[in-house]
Amino acid sequence: MNEQTASNSNGCFTFSETFPVTAPEYFNYGYDVIDRLAKHSRNKLAMIWVNQQQQEKRFTFHDIAELSNQAANLLIKCGVSAGDRIFMLLPRIPEWWIFSLAMIKIGAIQCPSPVLLTPQDIKKRVHFGKFKMILCDSSNADKVDEIYDECPTLENKIIVDAERDGWVSYKKEIQCPGTLSRHKVKSSDIPRTKSTDPMLMIFTSGTSKMPKMVQHNHGYPLGHRVTAQLWHGLGPEDVHFTVSDTGWAKNLWGNYFGQWIAGACLFVYDIRGKFHAEELLTVLEKYEISSFCAPPTVYRMMVLNDLKMYDLRYLRNCTSAGEPLHTKTSRLWKEGTGITIREGFGQTETVCMIGNFVGAEIREGAMGKASSGWNISVHDDDGNPVPDGEVGRIAVSLNPRPIGLMDEYVNCDEENQISFSNGFYYTGDKVWRDADGYFWFVGRSDDVIKSSGYRISPQEVEEAIMHHQAVQEVAVIGVPDTLRGTRIKAYIILKPGFEPSDELVIDIQNYTKEQTAPYKYPREIEFAATLPKSFSGKIKRDVLRKHSEQGGGEHFWEKS
Repeated sequence: MNEQTASNSNGCFTFSETFPVTAPEYFNYGYDVIDRLAKHSRNKLAMIWVNQQQQEKRFTFHDIAELSNQAANLLIKCGVSAGDRIFMLLPRIPEWWIFSLAMIKIGAIQCPSPVLLTPQDIKKRVHFGKFKMILCDSSNADKVDEIYDECPTLENKIIVDAERDGWVSYKKEIQCPGTLSRHKVKSSDIPRTKSTDPMLMIFTSGTSKMPKMVQHNHGYPLGHRVTAQLWHGLGPEDVHFTVSDTGWAKNLWGNYFGQWIAGACLFVYDIRGKFHAEELLTVLEKYEISSFCAPPTVYRMMVLNDLKMYDLRYLRNCTSAGEPLHTKTSRLWKEGTGITIREGFGQTETVCMIGNFVGAEIREGAMGKASSGWNISVHDDDGNPVPDGEVGRIAVSLNPRPIGLMDEYVNCDEENQISFSNGFYYTGDKVWRDADGYFWFVGRSDDVIKSSGYRISPQEVEEAIMHHQAVQEVAVIGVPDTLRGTRIKAYIILKPGFEPSDELVIDIQNYTKEQTAPYKYPREIEFAATLPKSFSGKIKRDVLRKHSEQGGGEHFWEKS
């Protein structure tokens, strides 16, 4: 691990505090982080797992290391070897982390996936990724059985929490004494993994296009030192809670790599289906969470409660990512908890590449500054740098290539050519940068609204509308207009106690004109009970645009 490792006064494995992050030639997160922590901090708590029925499990780093060894031996027994691709369909249960580490240790390539996928979704992804095995739990097994025979690349399937005909049962296998070693991985044929070897594949959220499959290498976990240490502000004494499904890249950001590198304890709350904000506030209080990260949607739900009713004395760091956080939500959270939410920006393709980092000045509404080791500029559509204050595309320099940036989109040559060009990686996001290096989000390239000659950010309009007393949530799109080219339309969820009416439409429009430039007000407003969102909670504006083109009105987004 060369200069990246050090020992503290207790002889415990740590990373040096130097940034930017570098990667050694050979690196394996399972052995070089988890097993070392297990050796030097045998009884250090690694995970507190709780479900909505208040069942609780606790795991030390020693537990996690040995259980992952046992799972690795089961995979080897089932014929899995380095380079094989495995499709994971597991909810927020400890076995997700146990088997993920097992695959890392033996060099297999994992693909974490959302448990909300339909059988047809699963089939399409298995065909695309040519996966050899599926790993799931009993709540998802029926979906897998429905399409298994239509997926010729699949050779085996493991179920982690039950016994089922036609499946290898992890639960049964580990109950046979001596058959699966927990103390070491029993194979002399496992090659050492290089930092550049592929480690995982994960599909993007697909908010505006079909999901793409991103490939990350074994050096990727090291990139999340920025995410956990500089953005979340974590150390060995912290208990960190990120609200994320295991199928999202956000889970890799907030519940796994960087957090354990920092020596922190993960808090995993196993949410199934819908939840209420009071649940999370109670959890923050009961388990003395010190660091909390959630998407803006969750914060918007939580601030509807009286935050001062909860004892959050241990909470010291709050972060948010996924979409821009409206200032109204941020202010209400600060009033209720005394803590400023620090935003971060990145993608499934990256780690936290721009952020409001610990100790840095926060400018309300700004994404923050470029992460250590990420040389980021703003380019026009032709690839030329633009002056500060002018809108352009995020451009990440590949000289040197930052640790944590994806290798490529798998089987997507056209997308790779678009994203990687002239020595830069282009994210597809529009921003502007101020003179002090702070970045300000405008929107995805295909979301920016061009109306009557103006370029308008949907987030900017949403920010103004969100301050209206009746508005709980809003999503803004551009729709075709014969006069203006495009007009602004807002889909709005109202707070309890407010009812849709023509008078309320006019009031919201007039209010928006007062809050921002008059040309940015929504000329059309549609009230909705829900908004279409991706598995990761991002607004699916393409669905809204299609809905509007079809005439608006009745919608069934809860099924999307």
